[in-house]
Amino acid sequence: MKKLIIFNWKMNPQSLKEANRLLTYNQQQMTNDRIGIVICPPTIFLLSLVVGRKSPVKFGAQNVFWENPVGPYTGEISPRMLKNSGVEYVIVGHSERRKYLSETDEMIRKKVAAVLKAGMTALLCIGEQQITNDQRPTTKEKNYVKNQLSKDLSLVVGHRSLVRNMVVAYEPVWAISTTRGVKECTPRYAVEMIRYIKAVLATRYGLPATKVLYGGSVNGKNIGGFAKEKIIDGVLVGGASLKKGEIKKIIKSASQ
Repeated sequence: MKKLIIFNWKMNPQSLKEANRLLTYNQQQMTNDRIGIVICPPTIFLLSLVVGRKSPVKFGAQNVFWENPVGPYTGEISPRMLKNSGVEYVIVGHSERRKYLSETDEMIRKKVAAVLKAGMTALLCIGEQQITNDQRPTTKEKNYVKNQLSKDLSLVVGHRSLVRNMVVAYEPVWAISTTRGVKECTPRYAVEMIRYIKAVLATRYGLPATKVLYGGSVNGKNIGGFAKEKIIDGVLVGGASLKKGEIKKIIKSASQ
């Protein structure tokens, strides 16, 4: 199965000129069809990067509002607006939005449903805050992500035609570089948790084919360990998606 790489630029870069350069570099690295690349730039750059561009790279949004298609919601963007602009993916439930923007599971489930109903792919981010054992996930960590799935998918349960267009990113908060007291998540730990997430998706939601990515401070140094695991369907990359050297290493490793 083709590996999927999601490059989340977050609140970067500072100008459209820089964004175009970064996008061009990503396109130059796609020398085969063994991977899929999705770039999620800041919303202010999205339209300029997407419209009129023939590219093997797909585009995603970092956020969306749950109301469609228009309305009195200052500062928000609807799923229909994104869809009509050529956007195919939307990140929902990222740990930074949960932390800094106080996004709740109630808000996230509305966004998941809205994105899927608009005909786009929802990239749902889930992951535990803390760990008991850094060697392997315990029942505590597994229950945490199972409960997240239960809440975040509650509005689309039973709508298999919708949820087929969903990707899950396992994003252990304790392994993210901006987290205080950060620890390294090993491929072994990620594999066991992703295997569990896939089992829950298959048995509880009838979704055995859903892609599950890993997204905890992926970079050019550690990508090899995650990319070689068949059960990991790809990676969600943050800070490393802004550095050319890191981009090249990540794409190369995921392509092998």
